[in-house]
Amino acid sequence: MKLLLDSTRCQGYGLCQEHAPDLVELDEWGYANVLAVSVPPGAEEAARACADSCPNSALRVEG
Repeated sequence: MKLLLDSTRCQGYGLCQEHAPDLVELDEWGYANVLAVSVPPGAEEAARACADSCPNSALRVEG
């Protein structure tokens, strides 16, 4: 499973990081940066919640 970010869609709301702090970090303006493209075992639910929380659909889960 992969967590992918379309940085052109990110508006810096920061909601994603609340659900998956081990997978996503925020820069000083609140824009997301994916720390782990490959989602580690046991973090699948957090990755889905992270992607679902984005109001601009900047994050998506594949696989």
